[in-house]
Amino acid sequence: MPALVHGTAVVVGTTGLILVGASGSGKSSMAIRMMEGARRSGHLARLVSDDQVFVDSVNGRVVATAPGTIKGRIELYGSGIGHAETIDHAVLHFALHPVVADSANRIPEENQGWKPAEGITLPLRFIDRRFIDPFPWLMSLIPGFPVSGTFQV
Repeated sequence: MPALVHGTAVVVGTTGLILVGASGSGKSSMAIRMMEGARRSGHLARLVSDDQVFVDSVNGRVVATAPGTIKGRIELYGSGIGHAETIDHAVLHFALHPVVADSANRIPEENQGWKPAEGITLPLRFIDRRFIDPFPWLMSLIPGFPVSGTFQV
């Protein structure tokens, strides 16, 4: 049974990412900037879901889908609700947590995981939410990012 979680899921190339964190932490804004950076670099980028995401374990993979009522919609902080190109579902590979990095947390602990429900775990990475274009940082942070190819579940 899928778990409904608070987050924003996107796919870049064939790499599925879910941004997690408290309301107002910059998940939607970072997703928009990340998708735009990916497109400028010639990669496919699509929104799966913003604010609420269904996650489920399917054949040993973590799969994200959008609730039907919000599919294709994304919060534009301070401006309202916008629309984004979407994909119906995506295999998730990493969870990203937007943070404001400073000298106290500039190098987070390694091997952290995001566990939204029983039997579902993803590697967790942290990224400074102040980056104007997070795409180059993700290319350095995640080996092989983004993976190009066809979408599969």
